[in-house]
Order: sequence, then C-alpha cells, then structure tokens
Amino acid sequence: MQWPTLAEISAMSPLPEGYHFELLRRADIGALIESIRLWFPGVSVGAASCYLTEAFYLDKVVMEGDLDKDVIVLLIKQGAELVGMGSWERESAALTLYARLGMIAPAHRGARMAVGAMELGERMGRAMGAGFVYTLATMKMPQMQLALERAGYQLIGFMPGYDREEVAPGVVKRVYEAGYAKRLAPAEDFLRPDDRNMTPRTKRLFDLIFPPEAG
Repeated sequence: MQWPTLAEISAMSPLPEGYHFELLRRADIGALIESIRLWFPGVSVGAASCYLTEAFYLDKVVMEGDLDKDVIVLLIKQGAELVGMGSWERESAALTLYARLGMIAPAHRGARMAVGAMELGERMGRAMGAGFVYTLATMKMPQMQLALERAGYQLIGFMPGYDREEVAPGVVKRVYEAGYAKRLAPAEDFLRPDDRNMTPRTKRLFDLIFPPEAG
C-alpha cells in the first residue's frame, strides 16, 4: 500500500476555496502539537496523546517526501494559517486503512471540511488497494458522527472504554466511542459468516447492522 502524493491527494478531494492540504514537515511539528492541545484539550491522555510528542512524528509519520511510513498527517491550511489536520494509518497486511485522528479549528468548522476529509480517506484507500476503511468517533459532540454519516460510513457499534480522556483538570475517564466503517472492495470479496457459527444474540445484531438482503 503506497501513499498517494500530495498532488494526487489534492485532486482526490478538493477543499473549499481558500484552503489547501500540505504534507507535514519537520518545521511544522511544534505548531501542530500546540494546535492539537488547543483544539482538543482532552488529548493529553489516551490513544491520541502520541500526537503531542515530536518522536511520534519523526518515527512514524510520512514527512518531506518520505512516503514509506505507516502514518500520514495532512495539514489543512488557509494561506499560511494551520486550521485543521487529518491522519490515517495503513495496515498493509490486511489492506485496510484506519482514520486515526482529525480535527478542525473551531473558527473553521462550518466549511464542511470534515466531510471532505472522510471522503478523502475513502478515496485514498481505494487508490492504495484497501478493501476497508474504519474509524472511531467521539461521542462528546455530534459533528464527527454527522460527517461520517454524510460521507456514507456505517455505524457498526460502540467501543465501551477503549480510550481515555481528561474530562476535567486532573480527572481522567474511560470514554465511549462510536465505531464507523466503509467497505471499499466489491461485495463478492466479502464472506458472510455462516448463521450456524453465530450465537442467537450475535446473529440478531449482525443481521441488524448487515441485513441479509444487503449482502
């Protein structure tokens, strides 16, 4: 799975007028960390806290023309101002794309960029040969859930306490998150489980999420 170039990414999902994508550069790391702290204060603990450490970007993230890393971070800018970011991780063995973290500065949240970012994840995944893209959405606010639903992602369940957030100064709680996914490969690539291999409760939920007539 090879990441597309910045030019290919920009063509896949154009941003609203005045905004553009940039690949992360070493010089951007400090400003990005401070922006994430400001936009998402609860990120100081939990799975996304790595985005507050310089070592994470240097070790794991595509930067300055080096596309052979498993995580990509795209900056969203208006002119020279950083106004958002999106990050995805490739899982090459499974041919799967995980949408890890995305956020938009509060002053720019009415520009529908979150929907565009979700659509971009799908298009990047298809271009890279992924058959599946998935993510977890916060349940502290509805905006990301709405963006995923508008982009055609399917709610597949809830993660009870998978992650942790600082919900008040010095108060850390395990939080619920909504799981969303989108199938990218053709229907014939998916093997529906045999009813005999599911408990009655499992089958009821599976049929609710994936009705038999839908495949």
